Amino acid sequence: MHFTKSLYFFLLLYIPSVAQNRLDTTSLAYALKRGSDVEFLMRWYSMTTYNQGRLTDYYAHAFGGGLKYTTGSYKGFRFAVGGFFAWNLGSSDLTQPDSYTGVINRYEIGQFDMQDPKNKTDMDRLETFHLQYEKKGFSVTLGKQSLQTPFLNPQDGRMRPTSEDGLVLEYKQQNKWSGMAAWIHAISPRGTVRWFDLDQSIGIYPSGMASSATKSNYAGNLNTSGLALLGIRYNVKPKWSVQFWDYYVPKIFHTAMLQSDIIWKISEKLNGIAGIQFVRQHAVGDGGNQDRSKTFFDPSQRSGIISTRMGVASGKDKWLLNYTRITEEGRFLFPREWGREPFYTFIKRERNEGAGDVNAFVFNNIHEWTPSLKTELAFGYYDMPAVTHVALNKYSMPSYHQFLLDVNYAFSGFFKNLSGELLYTYKKVAVGSLSEKVLINKANMHHFNLILNYHL
Repeated sequence: MHFTKSLYFFLLLYIPSVAQNRLDTTSLAYALKRGSDVEFLMRWYSMTTYNQGRLTDYYAHAFGGGLKYTTGSYKGFRFAVGGFFAWNLGSSDLTQPDSYTGVINRYEIGQFDMQDPKNKTDMDRLETFHLQYEKKGFSVTLGKQSLQTPFLNPQDGRMRPTSEDGLVLEYKQQNKWSGMAAWIHAISPRGTVRWFDLDQSIGIYPSGMASSATKSNYAGNLNTSGLALLGIRYNVKPKWSVQFWDYYVPKIFHTAMLQSDIIWKISEKLNGIAGIQFVRQHAVGDGGNQDRSKTFFDPSQRSGIISTRMGVASGKDKWLLNYTRITEEGRFLFPREWGREPFYTFIKRERNEGAGDVNAFVFNNIHEWTPSLKTELAFGYYDMPAVTHVALNKYSMPSYHQFLLDVNYAFSGFFKNLSGELLYTYKKVAVGSLSEKVLINKANMHHFNLILNYHL
């Protein structure tokens, strides 16, 4: 943890000493002091999975901390640097597969270093290191940062999120237009401690089966120069937005999404909610490799998705009905290392990435009990292709039901800046008898998360 330790000592010792001195207001040193921002985070995360019957149960308790320093503005320029460290306070032996199925752990391993499950102490990462220029709603950021877009996002469901390295241009016009254009050449995926060239990042997570019914072998066998990203959002009215996103990965694949969301007044106490998403995907070139077992996106397939939402909001409640259809033209594919899917039917701790011919139905209730306490209940049914139909079911995921309870609480008083989350989900297989190898970590399982964050 050499770099992270050095960063912490710099922030704790150097910056306060600078703040104590009188500085020339035209100098760089003044910019480092004036308006400088130090963010501090401590995070404790406990995760447990209970599988059915004799299958292995898992647990992991993690603790970590991070610091991020951002300078004040100097002629529109700011510099930011930050890192994070994590410790394994106690966990199952994540190096050992289940003794009955030979399947490795799925969730808890992402708390630490997926590439080295034996590593319990040396888990630090430089997450932020960038130079930014801002002027009149326009910004340019070069370096390591964390992006929030529909498909490329932090997917913050483990100790540390996904981060990206590249050039990002953003524009925000008050109340109307906003946009983003980016070129990303490297990524540090959630559950890792290293930075990877973009093509080398694909396949760090389990890669399932190729559409040719052989084991996918694209990890280390793809070649692309980076990811080109374009996003545009327009607020037609204060509560009606339209957005378009485009992701282009040379030699591998192209994804485009159009989305519209609207809220309207039904009565004095009732608002209507509606949304729709359209997504189209296809391979670029041979999808990553001429060998079908080594390609990421089968060029003989393409993907079409429509996701819809209808609901109402009344007082402190939102009630939502959601439906997603992934057509049988081919699998919906986007590297899991880069982010989670944005569909309205997404429920935490499961995805439909890697599948085609899917019908998903989800009901949500979101309730604000107090300004500090919020809960979400979700019930979902996911009609998947047969687990043996690997051309449309990359990870052999069976049809399943999913229940979610998510409780978020923000503390006050002495514990101000401390927040907690309790997340429980249960997944039950929705088809007939299946092998334990198919079910483990996927269905007929309970999954618990308890998270505490202290953020300054």
